[in-house]
Amino acid sequence: MRSVLTFTIDPVEAKDFDDALSFLHDEDDTCQVGVHIADVTHYVEPGSDLDKRAYDLATSTYLVDRVLPMLPEELSNDLCSLNPHEDKLCMSVVFTLSRDAQVLKYKVCRTVINSDRRFNYGEVQSILDGQTSSGSAELDAALVELNGFARILRQRRMVAGALDLEQDELCFKLDDSGNPVDIWFHQATEANHLIEEFMLLANRTIATHIGKTNKPMVYRVHDKPDTEKLDNLERFRSRMGDRVPAQTLDMLLVRAMAKAVYSTHNIGHYGLAFTYYTHFTSPIRRYPDMMVHRLVAQHILGERGCQNSLPPDLEEACRHCSDAEQAAAQAERDSQKEMLCRYMEQHLGEEQDGTIVNVTEYGLFVQLNDSHAEGLVHIRTICPGHYLMLDEKNYCLRTKPASEHTRRRRGWFGRKDDMPDEEGRVFTLGDKVRVRITRADAEKRQIDFELIDT
Repeated sequence: MRSVLTFTIDPVEAKDFDDALSFLHDEDDTCQVGVHIADVTHYVEPGSDLDKRAYDLATSTYLVDRVLPMLPEELSNDLCSLNPHEDKLCMSVVFTLSRDAQVLKYKVCRTVINSDRRFNYGEVQSILDGQTSSGSAELDAALVELNGFARILRQRRMVAGALDLEQDELCFKLDDSGNPVDIWFHQATEANHLIEEFMLLANRTIATHIGKTNKPMVYRVHDKPDTEKLDNLERFRSRMGDRVPAQTLDMLLVRAMAKAVYSTHNIGHYGLAFTYYTHFTSPIRRYPDMMVHRLVAQHILGERGCQNSLPPDLEEACRHCSDAEQAAAQAERDSQKEMLCRYMEQHLGEEQDGTIVNVTEYGLFVQLNDSHAEGLVHIRTICPGHYLMLDEKNYCLRTKPASEHTRRRRGWFGRKDDMPDEEGRVFTLGDKVRVRITRADAEKRQIDFELIDT
């Protein structure tokens, strides 16, 4: 594959490149699209200290100010990374596509590639928008054609019932001392979707190929959402109509859904609307992908000596990797919360606009529009002298003037039939509010707000 046009597309700050695309026109008006994944398992011997360390970590963790890699940087950033103009070993899926993006055939194989160009997402998006050129008419044309295929693949997923729950990525600018000085958000573009769709196609193809043989396999599964929560959400959406922002409804849908996990028992992937799915395309940063590469070598390539390359209890390994992934995700969220608190410390006393994103017995959680920092408006500060009732099914907090007798007898909360008749306020999920930043504690990762009457 060295002579075939090949390139990588990654974030501008990326140092490890574990996937590449190749593109070639065939004479019969079809196209060959190769999805090439770094052959990490070539360098990581099963059962070695390196393999055991990777298994224990199970995933790389991306904190705001640093990366905790699953593999040593000598591997992740050098030997395995698909750096441009270097011969690199890959596990590849090469698709033959019709003009309407139908997979006519595919081949799973080991390859050696030599990437012609390292792109970042911004560069590719600029080319797709016709604003700039890569300097190569061949590369520009390949990107445009691949983007056309990706659009079709994405549309098919959505028609099949896949969920579109993209959220903007929070990014920080840090000074030389590691303190946050600015915040911005990265929105997914067609350049992101281009890579995403072909990675999804490769993952799905590998899972389907092995899944239909009933041989042992590591799947990425996503169960159906909680029915009761979905019913409550649908009633809430119907009643509120366009008054609730789409991102608030998306957030509620995410809360209603189960978490995606790894398992040897396939139940499909609800969010992607796939019957078979796995993780094959990121072995530099995920151990399950390494297990899948070894399963591919055994079940698809038929290579000898692979039988002992996997953990003896594959399901237990899946549980371990799922737990490690959730722990890493929590560490990443905590890292962001801590950095947001440190950023908010510079803005104490300021008034900002936000949206109510959760309603609890403790008060209202509000997310600021500009920074997406989330903080608590404590229950004791909401409408002092009022009787408060949490209405969980309707995602709201109701307030009404309370007599001194009622406040003493019931405190701040009571049953719905105890509510006085006087009119009060209702704070509903998705409501726009204005708040003052009163406290930011980076150590506890907590921010407090108070409501500003408007």
